[in-house]
Amino acid sequence: MNLLSLLGFDAWMARLRKAAAEGASGLEDRWLLARIEWEEEKQRWHRLALLALAVLGLTIVALLALSAAVVVHFWDTPHRPAVAWGVALVWLLLWGGALVCFIRTMQRSSEAFAHTREELGRDWHSLKERL
Repeated sequence: MNLLSLLGFDAWMARLRKAAAEGASGLEDRWLLARIEWEEEKQRWHRLALLALAVLGLTIVALLALSAAVVVHFWDTPHRPAVAWGVALVWLLLWGGALVCFIRTMQRSSEAFAHTREELGRDWHSLKERL
């Protein structure tokens, strides 16, 4: 006879092995989820960098156009000011659209790794209940 089975350690060791296997499987799942969310986060940062460049470029163009509009506004012909302000308005609207996209993307940064944090929170809660 086995001394461990007589003392009841056999069942305890089996449960420990099963818990370790479940823990390893759970860890692998969490790692996969974190990798997926990291790829999403990298894409978001890439988009954010491109939008930052767009906002910067459009800001420069908008300021140049607005400056040209102010200068042209004082020229002699009656049609030049309307055209210059129209061009400046178009650039200003484009800049505003890029800025809105940039701000919305920045506000979504708190959603990073939300699923992983949620899953780890449930795991922690479950572990605390078992203890």
